[in-house]
Formats: sequence, structure tokens, C-alpha cells
Amino acid sequence: MRKNLHLIISFLFCLVCSISVAQQRQVSGIIVNDEGTPLLGVNVLIVGTTTGTQSDFDGRYSINVKDGQSLLFSYLGYQKQTIPVGNQSEINVTLLEDLNKLDEILVVGYGKQSKRTLTDNIAKISSEDIEGIPVSNFQNTLVAKAAGVQVTQTNGKVEGGLNIRVRGAASISAGTQPLYVLDGIPLYNQNESSNGAPVNPLLTISPNEIESIDILKDASSTAIYGSRGSNGVVIITTKQGRDGKAVFSANVSGGTTSATNTRSFLNSSQYVELFREAAINSADLFGSEAAAIRFVEGRFDRYSNGTDWRNSEIDTDWQALALRDGQVYDADFSARGGNSKTKFFFSGAFNDTKGIVLGNDLQRFNARSNVSHKFSDKFNAGMNLSYSRTVIDRIANDNAFVTPLQAIAQTPLTPAYLEDGTANPNTLYANFLLQEQNAFYQTIIRRLTGSVYGDYEFIDGLKLNSNFAYDLYYQTEDNFVGRNAPFQSTDGEAFASSVNAENYIISNFLSYDKQFGLHTIGAVAGIELNETTRRFTSVTSNQFPTDDFTTVSGGAEVVAGVGTVTGNSFFSTFTRFTYDYADKYLFKASIRRDGASRFGANNQYGTFPAVSAGWVMSEEEFLADSNTLSFLKLRASYGETGNADIGDFSSRFLFGASSYNQRPGLSFTQPGNPDLTWEKSTQLDLGVDYGFLDDRITGEIDYYVKNTDGLLFNVPVVPSAGASAITRNIGELQNQGFEFVLNTKNIRTDDLTWNTSFNIATNNNEVKSLPNDNNDVINGRNILRTGETANAFYLLEYAGVDVNNGDALYVINSENADGSLNKETTNNPNEANRIVVGNPFPEVFGGLTNTVLYKDLDFSFTLQGEWGASIYNGGGIYQSANADFFDNQTTDQLNRWQNPGDVTNVPEARLFGGNGTANSTRYLNKSDFVRLRNITLGYSLPLSLIEDYSLTKFRVYVTGVNLLTFTNYEGGYDPEARSDAGGIGQEFYSVPPAKIVSLGVNINF
Repeated sequence: MRKNLHLIISFLFCLVCSISVAQQRQVSGIIVNDEGTPLLGVNVLIVGTTTGTQSDFDGRYSINVKDGQSLLFSYLGYQKQTIPVGNQSEINVTLLEDLNKLDEILVVGYGKQSKRTLTDNIAKISSEDIEGIPVSNFQNTLVAKAAGVQVTQTNGKVEGGLNIRVRGAASISAGTQPLYVLDGIPLYNQNESSNGAPVNPLLTISPNEIESIDILKDASSTAIYGSRGSNGVVIITTKQGRDGKAVFSANVSGGTTSATNTRSFLNSSQYVELFREAAINSADLFGSEAAAIRFVEGRFDRYSNGTDWRNSEIDTDWQALALRDGQVYDADFSARGGNSKTKFFFSGAFNDTKGIVLGNDLQRFNARSNVSHKFSDKFNAGMNLSYSRTVIDRIANDNAFVTPLQAIAQTPLTPAYLEDGTANPNTLYANFLLQEQNAFYQTIIRRLTGSVYGDYEFIDGLKLNSNFAYDLYYQTEDNFVGRNAPFQSTDGEAFASSVNAENYIISNFLSYDKQFGLHTIGAVAGIELNETTRRFTSVTSNQFPTDDFTTVSGGAEVVAGVGTVTGNSFFSTFTRFTYDYADKYLFKASIRRDGASRFGANNQYGTFPAVSAGWVMSEEEFLADSNTLSFLKLRASYGETGNADIGDFSSRFLFGASSYNQRPGLSFTQPGNPDLTWEKSTQLDLGVDYGFLDDRITGEIDYYVKNTDGLLFNVPVVPSAGASAITRNIGELQNQGFEFVLNTKNIRTDDLTWNTSFNIATNNNEVKSLPNDNNDVINGRNILRTGETANAFYLLEYAGVDVNNGDALYVINSENADGSLNKETTNNPNEANRIVVGNPFPEVFGGLTNTVLYKDLDFSFTLQGEWGASIYNGGGIYQSANADFFDNQTTDQLNRWQNPGDVTNVPEARLFGGNGTANSTRYLNKSDFVRLRNITLGYSLPLSLIEDYSLTKFRVYVTGVNLLTFTNYEGGYDPEARSDAGGIGQEFYSVPPAKIVSLGVNINF
């Protein structure tokens, strides 16, 4: 009986075990991020239990589950996913990065900080925001992504300079660009072009190597950079290695480019009609109508070069010859990985851009190596090293007759080429095609940046950080103009130059971060030495035996040479202290003392302090249980920063070498000012960070006032002083405005994610005081006047056309006895007075970005908008001048006044009549616009289809840049095009931006 009972119990035990085994099974799979990189250490938990596991080095996991259970996948920095097991035995998971803006880590000067406890105003742009956008410079990827940051490319040339204004321009005559810091290296960022148009020195950075860009905007964040923080600071962090299996990534894309806009010009028959009429209307100048017709037809004979202009035998579209369809090609490769001790990132990139204007091309190679190693629990060290080589085929600046787009001034009656295929030299103005065929201008930039760093932790939380960095900017330019090129009378001319700028940075600082219960403190204190040397040489020769010799040595005579050596140095001490109580009450203070060789002996050192505080109200008991408000932080900051972006020796008494009767000597060239010092900006920032509905809605609101005092001006001195001007600190400028940011997680499901980010900002700029008792400072068509926007437009006010006789009218704008302006009109521009009539800078600007992920599809687009700015078209007095001279005209000039009673804004056509061609508001236009800045559609193949080929990601995508522009701007080519030859807010035969459509593929393995 006992034996039978034992058998029964054993049988029942086996039966239970069998049932249990039947109900359990093993589930396995691979866990990757949205880039296809395997994730090590992902927590995999059976929902409702304490049973779980973690993914291994290759992102693989396996776990035993029962029917009906679900798995929860969680990983720091990524969104959690819960997946029902069902009858699946393999579950592969792609974890998406957690885009909670309140928890992201921001890079601050000499450290990092969580946005949740930040008391500064910093905008962060991640690698996901900039990757895959086919532009030749990374700054263009920042457009519309950060509130209060306006990015404007000078024009559509591939090397075009960029203007980035962080909360407006904080200077008038010193630099207005932010300080760029790459992995702790303040980058050399001076335009070194010799052809009159700027080259962007930061073209050398490839977007594929950037991990994040943090833009420091308020004084609390920028004061740690002291004398160079007034215009904001852009901190660029490159990609580093990661724990886990090495991941190799490749991206290849190619596409076409074209001008965002072209303009309509007269064809040959319209040209003949308009100019014959203009000559008849100016018959008095020629003595009779018949004489006027003979004169103008004689010009037609000359310009047509023997062709039949009467029957429109030639109808040259010069615009189509200058602009073309270009191409862009990008390829990059990277390897990223490491373990608990050593991490690495290697990358290489290639960009080949054929510009939208003839003769303008760019090729760039980049290589980067970032390696770090943990030698012990206390000592870490690493090295970042990058090299780039950029080759640019360039064209002349916008003000040169031989620049391609000035060809639109040529008459359509003229053939562009002769019968033998060479460019026609018999044109109204110099034929740019002669320059294209017989000359070249090439700029090559080689850049090496590197840093060696280490940190040693003495005790828990206390570290010594040391960094040595080096930035070498080496640029050569070669220009050859052959004997058949326009304006060449010396049988050819060659110019060669080289500039070598070396930038050394040595920094050492102690950092201490420690938490004591509810108290968290952080401190940084250090010293830094930054030394820059620059050497420039150039030589020019002419009289070449043949155009086959294109270097300086081929010329028979060396006619010019320049050689200069200059430099500057900064020595700084700095400290910062942060305090956080219970993640609720926040405080920060910093101070930096800078010494700079650029300033006078009496003012070589400056002190730049800042304080900020924050209160996380949502942590208080009266808000902690709110179901709607998930986060609310009030913050305020105040501080002082400086601007040292002036010449190296502006404070010194200078003498220069001179010669008299072939004898060497010295001459006085500059008066000194031992009291010269920094422009100083004080800035107040009041802000609110908010989150609603468990942070599905987040954002920030800021108000700022930035006052810049001690503006650097070249003040005229009496001629007997031996120089024309002396540099002094006189003047005050103010920028103020609001910023609003809204981020929303519109949809969050397993299959569909939709996020929106919106930002908008205002900026009001005002000159508060000027030198010489606030007298106006007029520079061409711009003016500095107390109470007005800096560099406001200063023009005659155009009043339209007299309906009785077709005269152009101008508002007199003389001052009446009561102080008002006389608004009567005159047809004589010399009787009218100029007034302040427009702002060259936008008063409101912003952006809207939407990102949608649906299963394996991704879609995103960014809209950019600017309002309140105006552009003056400096070429308007030639190209839209109702046939004043023989330049071809825009087709709107056909709507000219012809008979009494005609109502139009285009005066009567009069050859040599100057009817309406004065610099006036006739050529000033509002440049408000909304632009589809970029748009991308991508598709990633399912992991199950590609893992057999050892791939973790295979994504194809199509992207577009500047595809649509909504604007009423008609004054020139594009509301973002500006002259690269000078003139603030002005266009002058300027190349419009490029419209780009590109197809690409991303592969990870």
C-alpha cells in the first residue's frame, strides 16, 4: 500500500512538472536602438513578476515565459516598450530614444548638466536633427531649430559665409559671430579670403562626426567664456565610443541642386521695344526723335555683333548661362564601439558639391579618430584628432563685373559665344564666360584639430581635468588670370597666398560634484591659456609667355608681395559653483577673469561675473499631485560678458615700413589707446520651463534684455595727428526680446510616434548712444542713429509716378517748424531728404519641426519663418530702371508709364534720363518668408530581412532642402540672399540659395 502511494505521488509530481513545462517556453531576440546598434544591458522583465534578464554584448537576450505573459523592455535614455508574448518564440525590439526635453543632458562650459536642474538658457541640437541634410556646412542644419538663433547664409555660393546671431547682434564694428568650441577647443573663425567674398572657415567640419550642438544664449551660461561670450557660444561635441560590440555605419547620398528662384528678364524683342521707346522719350538729348532712333539702333547693331536683331536672330538668356543645375554627393563611414575600459570612434567623410552658379564647386575630405581609455578607477585619458581638406573652385565677389550673375545686365541681343566656341569679347559689359575660360581662383583649406585630455579623481567627486588642444588652420589661394580674360593688359597675372593660423589651448581645472542627502553641489575652478599666431604671405606676378604657365614663377615680373605675422593671447582664470536642494531650489554663480593682449595696457584684464537661480515649483507639495502640470520651473539669470573680436593691435601705437626715393624708413600708421578695452554686454534673462500631461507637452518661455556698452568705434582725429582715426570705447546698444518653445508628443503607440517642436522669437535692436554727442554715423545706405535699429536703412522715400507726365516722385521729408516732416513730393531727388525706413534684421523668426515614425517608415519636415526685415536691392538702379541705360531689364519694367492717366509704379522709360534711379525705397522690399527648410522620408527594412547579411540597419531615404518658399519678396532673387561684397542687408547680383533633392541609404553592420 505504501509502495503504491509512493508511485501515485511520483506520478502526480511528474504530471505537474510536465504541465508546467508545457506552459513555459523560451523567447529570444536582439535589441537595437533606432540606428540599428545592438544595446548591451537592456532590462527585460516579465510584467507582474520579478523575473528578468539583460541583453548581452550583441544585444541578444533569452528568457523563459508562460502563455499570456508580456515582456517589458527598459533602458536608460530610451522609451520603455511592453510587448505581449502570445505564441512568439522570437521577439526583436527596436528601442527609440526618449525625447523628453526636460531630462536631456546639456553640455555647458567645462562640464555637463541636466536640463531639469539647469538655471541657464541653452538650446540643444542632437545628431538626429542634423544628419542626412545634404549641405556643405553644419551651421545650415541649425536653421529654425533653436529659439532666438538666426542663421543666414550670405548667398548660394558653396563656400558662402554665414551670419549667426544669437539674440541679435551685440556689436556694431567688432565681431557679431558666436564663439565656436569644438570638444573644448575655441576654434579659429576668421575669414581669410583675398577675393573680396568671405569663405566660411567652419566648412571644414563634417556633420557626420557631430554628436550634439549646444547653443549657450544667456549670460549665466556664456559668462564662463568671459571676454568672448557676448555673441553667444556654440559648443560642438563630436561622437565618442560606446560600450558594446563595434558598430560600423555607412551613409551614401546623391542629388541635384538648383536655384530657389530665377527672375524674369526681357527677351530680345521686348528689349528692342523698350529701349527704342526710351530713346524717343529722351529725344531732347539727341536733338530729334530721328537722331534718337539712329543712336539706339546703332547700339543694337553694336551689341548684336553682326546678327539680325530686327528679327530676333539672337535671344541670349544670360541668367541661364550663369546659373545651372548642380549636384551634391555625400559619403561617410564610421566605426564605434568599446568596452568598459577603452572606447573608440573612427570616421571618414567625403562631400562633393557642384554649385548652382557656373565655376563654383567644392570637395571636402574629413577624417576623425576619438579614443578614450580608463587606466584605473581614478584615471581616464583620451585623444580627439581630426583632419580635413577642402578644395573650392571660386568665382569673383558680387561687386565684380566678371562674377557670373552680373551677366544678367548683358543685352539679350548679344551672342554669348563666337562661332569657334570661345566666349564673345564684344559685349556691353565684360563677358564672365571669358573669365571662366581663361582664369581660375582656387582656395584650399587644410585643418587639423586635436586634443589630449585626462582626468584624475583624488577622492569621490573631486577630479583634476587637464586638456591640451591644438587647432591649425592653413589656407592657400591661387588665382590666375590669362591674357584673354577681361581687364587683362599684362599678358596674364598670377596671385598666390598662404595663411597659417595656429591656435593653442592649455586648460587645467578642478571639478567637484557631490550629493549630501538632499543637497547637491558642483564646483569648477581652473586656468586656461589660449595663444593664436597668424602668418600671411602673398605674391603677385605678371607678363607670362603663355597661359600654359599659371603659377607665380611663370611671370616675368613680380609686382607685389605682402608678408605679415601677428598673434594674440588670452590668459584666464575661472570658477563656477552650483547648488541644488532636493531638485527644487537651484543656484549657480560663475566668474571669469580674462587677460588679453589685444587691449590697452591700462585695461588688459576684465572680470565677467554671472549669477542665476531656479525654483522647480512642481516639486512643491501644492503642485506635486497635479494631474495636469508635470513640471514647472522658474529661473532668472544676470551676468556680464565681453567681445574681444577686434584687430590684434588696435590699442597700440603703430609704425610701418615705408620708402622714399628707394630709401627705407618708418611712418606713423596708428595712434594708440592704452585705455582700450572690451565691449561689455550685461544680460538679464527671465524664464519659465514647463511640462504638462506627464511631459507630453514641454517647453520654455524667456524674456531677455542685453545691453552692450563701450562699443568699439574708429573715431576720426584731426589730420595733423598723422592718422585718420583712433579706436575708442564709445556707444551703447540694446537687444531685447521674447522666446517661446513648445515640444509635444502628439502620438505615442507601439507603431506610431509623432512629435512636434515649435519655436518663435522676437528681437528688438536699438542704438542707445553714439560717439561725438550722438551724431549720426552714415555708411552708404545704412545709418547708426540713436533710438533706431543698428544699421537701419537710410534712403530717399519713393512716392511713385506722376500720372500726368511719368516722372518719378520722391517725398521731400524736410523738417517743418513744428518738428514734423514735409510729406510733399518732388521729381528732383536732390530736393528730397533721406529718412530711416527699414530694418535689415528680422524682428520675428522661428521654426516648426514635425517627426513621424510609423513602423518602419520615418518622415520629418522643418518650416522656417522670418518677418520684419527688409532687403535693399543695390542692383535695382541698373536692372529695374525703366531703361535708363542699356542693362537688360526685369520684365516688370514693361509696366511703365506711357500715357497721361496711367497708374503704375514704374516711371516713363527715358534713356539716360535718371528717371527714378536714385537710391530710394523703390528698391527696398520686405523680405518676410516661410520656407520648407528640409523634408525627409525614409524606410528601414525589417531586421528579420537583413540580419542574415550581418546588417542591423538598412534605411533608404529621400530628402529635400529649400523646396518651397512662400514670400511676397520681389526685389531680388531670394529673401535670404545678401551681397558678399559689403552692405548690410543688401543684395547685389547675389546668388540665391540652392534647392536640393537627394536620395540616400544608411547601413549599419
